[in-house]
Amino acid sequence: MKDLDPLILLAVFQEMMGPLLWILLAIIIGGTIAFFALLMKEGGIAAGRMVSSQAAGILGGILALVLMVMVSSSGFTDAGGPADWFLIALVFGLGFIGAAILVYTAVGWSKPRVKA
Repeated sequence: MKDLDPLILLAVFQEMMGPLLWILLAIIIGGTIAFFALLMKEGGIAAGRMVSSQAAGILGGILALVLMVMVSSSGFTDAGGPADWFLIALVFGLGFIGAAILVYTAVGWSKPRVKA
């Protein structure tokens, strides 16, 4: 495979995850739009809300690793080289960031920051 074709990646992810792929993509797109709308509405990031959402991000990273193990044919004991461990760290990091943004956004829209 010399070229990176997005349609092939989409087909591979569709085969691995089934309908869950479309649900996750909708959550990612909707959450990102809601996050940027919240930032524009509030004019910045609330530090206290960000710290608590980062704590929730740890759970998101763990859930991303669980999902990775469920949709792949290998587990953590099969990781052999640095590339495998880098991919595991990348999956955790993306799950962490995604969950932190979603929690920050959900809390921000449900309990808006009071401007002094």
